[in-house]
Amino acid sequence: MAYTPANLSCILQSIAGPRIWHHTSADATAAVDTSGFITDGGSRGMKVNDIVYHKDSTTTATALTMHKVVSVSSTYPGAVDLSDGVVVGSATNTD
Repeated sequence: MAYTPANLSCILQSIAGPRIWHHTSADATAAVDTSGFITDGGSRGMKVNDIVYHKDSTTTATALTMHKVVSVSSTYPGAVDLSDGVVVGSATNTD
């Protein structure tokens, strides 16, 4: 699937630290962490070391992954490269 700007939102803007972003789409983690998936990050204010949480919306059983912004292109609108995703909360609940 292709990136849709409406699916990305900044959920925390700090004065001195990284921003935290949330992205929900039907895209798998492997697609999201492909260089340039987010095509307009620079124009939206994304910076290196910002954090992006990604939720695959295709199923409720999908884990949430966290990514770090590795680079933001200086060419407008600033394509973003995200790190590989790390599972934050698995879909498994053993209790």
